[in-house]
Amino acid sequence: MANMIYFLYLFGFLPSVIWLLFYLRKDAHPESNRMILKIFFFGLLIAFFAIFLEKGFQKITSNSLLVIFLGGAFIEEYLKYLVVRVGVFRNPELDEPPDLLLYMIISALGFAALENILVLGNYHPILTPVKALEVMGWRFVSATFLHALCSGTLGYFLALSFFYTHQRKKIFVTGLFIATTLHGLYNWSIIEIESLTRFILPMVILITLSLLVSSWFKKLKRLKSVCLFH
Repeated sequence: MANMIYFLYLFGFLPSVIWLLFYLRKDAHPESNRMILKIFFFGLLIAFFAIFLEKGFQKITSNSLLVIFLGGAFIEEYLKYLVVRVGVFRNPELDEPPDLLLYMIISALGFAALENILVLGNYHPILTPVKALEVMGWRFVSATFLHALCSGTLGYFLALSFFYTHQRKKIFVTGLFIATTLHGLYNWSIIEIESLTRFILPMVILITLSLLVSSWFKKLKRLKSVCLFH
């Protein structure tokens, strides 16, 4: 029985792996499997650190807006960025504008994988294959997708910041602010709003960001290679 439960926890990787395969197909010059796995794994590990920071923030204040936006969304978006900053910056494989957007998404999907596993853990000991697929199916189109899109948003602004070096910090902060705000609005709506309207804002955010991230990939592909990253 214990082995079956551990096997079912592996279902937590499914949403992230499916989205990972989807976005990797958008890369005209694929990154090495080593780099992909490294950033994914680091994204997963940083999620543990996020848990401690978020718990600590909740002890500082009980203000729900601060907890949702600063103690949740901001911490998560910034930590996912740190994975890319530490693991990718100055690496010779970072040689094209879309790479930053893609690596941010990879980091986010690793982060989301741990979240999904922890969510499945909440159903112990009544977790079944059907329940695991049901929960992960919902996470696939909601929370996991949100992580990828918000980090992809920051990745786009991060890539732009290397072209407009005189405004690099301003562009980065703008991207971080947008990613954090949309992530926070998504969480706020599903936590604070009661009734079916709680799903309208998350749906609008997901659809809008999915269209934007797709167009940003295409836009970055048209820009020249950016060896100036190094």
